[in-house]
Amino acid sequence: MADVSDHVRGDTSKTTVLLVATMASFLFPFMGSSVNVALPSIGKELSLDAVTLSWVATAYILASAALLIPFGRIADIYGRKKVFTCGIIVFTVSSLLSGLASSATMLISFRVLQGIGGAMIAGTGVALLTSVYPADETGKALGINVAATYAGLSLGPVLGGVLTQHCGWRSIFFINVPLGLVLIGIILWKLKGDWVGAKGEKFDFAGSIVYGLALVALVYGFTVLPAMLGVWMVVTGVVGLSVFVKWEMKTRDPILDMNLFKNSRVFTFSNLTALINYSATFAVVFLMSLYLQYIKGFNPQSAGLILVTMPAVQAIFSPAAGRLSDRVEPRVLTSAGMAVTTAGLVLFISLNGETPMGFIVASLILIGFGIALFSSPNTNAAMSSAPKRAYGVASATLATMRQVGMVFSMGVVMLMFALYIGRVPIAPEHYPFFLESIRTSFIIFSALCFGGIFTSLARGKVR
Repeated sequence: MADVSDHVRGDTSKTTVLLVATMASFLFPFMGSSVNVALPSIGKELSLDAVTLSWVATAYILASAALLIPFGRIADIYGRKKVFTCGIIVFTVSSLLSGLASSATMLISFRVLQGIGGAMIAGTGVALLTSVYPADETGKALGINVAATYAGLSLGPVLGGVLTQHCGWRSIFFINVPLGLVLIGIILWKLKGDWVGAKGEKFDFAGSIVYGLALVALVYGFTVLPAMLGVWMVVTGVVGLSVFVKWEMKTRDPILDMNLFKNSRVFTFSNLTALINYSATFAVVFLMSLYLQYIKGFNPQSAGLILVTMPAVQAIFSPAAGRLSDRVEPRVLTSAGMAVTTAGLVLFISLNGETPMGFIVASLILIGFGIALFSSPNTNAAMSSAPKRAYGVASATLATMRQVGMVFSMGVVMLMFALYIGRVPIAPEHYPFFLESIRTSFIIFSALCFGGIFTSLARGKVR
């Protein structure tokens, strides 16, 4: 592979790569967070129960989680820009189709297609940045990129709430179309050349199929627990992932090089801690969106304005945390971030119908600050510990931990809904059970995040 600095000087500029990666990092979470605010409206129009409504959010995340690593490997072999560009196209088309959906089945199917496009984007965006930025500037670039992610999360609830209230929930899908088209135009016009880390190596189709099916079985099974089908699916998923690991250790060209984990304690624990962090925090906005609209009686626009506090704090502080991680040992920042996040989650355990709004906003700010301290330094630590030839797979692995964490977080909520409420719409007579399911979810999330403090400390030093 050509030297990174030569590639930057010859074919494109670091600024252009940062621009397209940052715009894509905005789009992906914007879609997820804006849909969360619209869920009550979607459920009302399409007559969905609580569990099926959760699938509108979960299908998107699950599809991307199952395909991130395969697409990361394809990007390393055939070119990171090619896969990235295809991802933007698929994402844009599926956004249009989701806005046109006339039934729950259609909407969830198109959300799966959106997740496929998202996997192409998320599996290559960070790899593109790491490919063109030298080691002493990586933290800064990743900090800006993470800030764009949280800007998407920030604007999602606000703009999603305004659009849902005044233009209907379909408009939140349609708004992605022009943004996607602009991004495609910039890529085709400005982003010349490509980055190929493993040219000539073979793609492991068998491993990809086993991995994808096993992950879907595991996650789907978790979401339909405590039914026996869920138990069997979880067992099948665990067995399938065990088979995948053994296969990858033997095959000549694995999609996931197990040596990344065997040879680097930093990479292993950075990924594990990312999994824990997202498992503990992703469903917060989902739960609070439902809580604010059902229990507190806010409209989508007002709920969005309240929910914006958490990702807004993340967007404000992430660039500084990223820059700081170029000078300060990342595990110090990430562990502190996990501790602050735990404190914020613990506060929500006391949530009830009379909880003051000031308390809710303060708790959201605390969680947002904790995640900001964690995310950029953790990404910097993981990518700094990976070899250049595997940046695509390393980026995709980290993104997979995020996506699996998100699905697990939603799975916890869906399990609580199934246990406390059952397959019925969230109506006033079910509000006490709804609140109990929220409180139990936050107990689980707090315990998870507390454990993440220690996995973060266990990674050791990056430098």
